[in-house]
Amino acid sequence: MGISTNGKRLFIARHGETVFNAVGRMQGMDAHTPLTWEGCVQATMMGRALASHVDGGAQLKLMASPSGRTLQTLALVAAETGHDWHDHTTDKRLREIDIGEWEGAYYKDIIADIGDFIDMEHHLFTRVAPGGENYAQIVPRLTEWLSEQEFAQDTLIISHGMTARVLRGILRGLDPIAQYDAPIAPTLSQGSMVMIRDGEEELILSGDGSGEKA
Repeated sequence: MGISTNGKRLFIARHGETVFNAVGRMQGMDAHTPLTWEGCVQATMMGRALASHVDGGAQLKLMASPSGRTLQTLALVAAETGHDWHDHTTDKRLREIDIGEWEGAYYKDIIADIGDFIDMEHHLFTRVAPGGENYAQIVPRLTEWLSEQEFAQDTLIISHGMTARVLRGILRGLDPIAQYDAPIAPTLSQGSMVMIRDGEEELILSGDGSGEKA
């Protein structure tokens, strides 16, 4: 059973493609990488899709991870919906999974060092980065964050690939994936947005498949 949102809609999206995504570099909690042109287009398209679901004059709470790439995405989305970016709030608990010593490394270099570490069935990391988090460690920070939300109005949440999947898994009440000990929703390409209300998820916009890695 999913989490009640008091009938309010949570619009959850990944940030747009970044310069690190485009060249296959890892970015976790700390990287403040800018969006590529494609990432800007993705964010704009998400904003236009969201605009068809919300009135620019209607209340819409704006929330994001404090990472530069999520805030840039939020600015472009808000520009399309008619909401004021300056009204947003951030919370560090919405940041991406901590990848420790892998921050900034190229995927190809990590694979050359330790071998393939991608679970292609679930699109997840099979290894925990040195000094980083595992998926189970994301759950308590997101659960704590959710416990503080009043769900008094519809909310836009801009987060990250891995974190957003765990957040969606918690909200939907999904069973944990055994080997990762965390409820993790299926992956979505960048440029995608979902709406979750009272545990039920609806796809608002599907991306074009670029920038699959978090």
